[in-house]
Amino acid sequence: MAEQKNKRAKAFLEPFLGGRSFDACWDEYETNGYVIFPGIMPAEQIRQQRSALDPFIDADIRGRNVFEGVESNRIYAMLGKHPVFADLITHPLQLAFAERELGKSCLLSACLAINLHPGETVQPWHMDDDHCRQPLPRKALGVSTFWAIDPMTEDNGATEVIPGSHKWGKVKLDGANSLNDFFTKDAGDLNHDPGAHPEAVKAIMPAGSLMIAKGNLWHRGGANRSDQSRLIVTPQYCPGWMRPLETMLLAVPPEKATKLPKRAQELLGYSIHEPFMGYVDGVHPDKSLVASQP
Repeated sequence: MAEQKNKRAKAFLEPFLGGRSFDACWDEYETNGYVIFPGIMPAEQIRQQRSALDPFIDADIRGRNVFEGVESNRIYAMLGKHPVFADLITHPLQLAFAERELGKSCLLSACLAINLHPGETVQPWHMDDDHCRQPLPRKALGVSTFWAIDPMTEDNGATEVIPGSHKWGKVKLDGANSLNDFFTKDAGDLNHDPGAHPEAVKAIMPAGSLMIAKGNLWHRGGANRSDQSRLIVTPQYCPGWMRPLETMLLAVPPEKATKLPKRAQELLGYSIHEPFMGYVDGVHPDKSLVASQP
């Protein structure tokens, strides 16, 4: 029975795999620390995502430091802003990776849009699960996904990765993030890259593509040397026992969470990590959500 269910689940994912098997895609993810699925989001869905983001992009609030990007817009609390973003966080392909890596009780750790304007410099190298402060090398404690709403090109700031770096121990990487990067707006020179790495690869992909990466993979946003902005949305996941980066139960008020699909509610934290982590007043947290309905 379990084997048949697994086969059905893999068959459901076939339209997104580009002729590959899920196991082959997983092996690539395990080997390189990331895998790319080109052009799997339909054009109409891209349009819907962009339309929902437009008011916040138009507000043009720039980053507060060089890590956020002083020539970038970052849009947080996305599911509190529009329910259409639930389509991204519950996409079956990325959930298949997140659940296999982190367990069925995984949570949405962050979900943000990043819009790089022309002139944005390279971001410091970092790992998305580095905040867990666990010694390296180790298993990934996060899964990060990157949806290309705009094409990611050679010169518009495509995300850069270092293949295989999820297997590294503790390293001193040139251009890696430091505490100072969260407090300074001194972004340096667009044409000077203090973190140039010989093994770095740009994740060049068309609009509608998805990259899935391990949380302990070294990566960064690239420099935008083009004359156009570059927009991505990056949902990120963590194990059910780990604190998310963004406090989703506050970012998405209960009156909005009640209108989201059940799986989206679970990812926000209306769920249990067995046997009972996450309870509210001794009972399952979804009972609190039901009680909050008018």
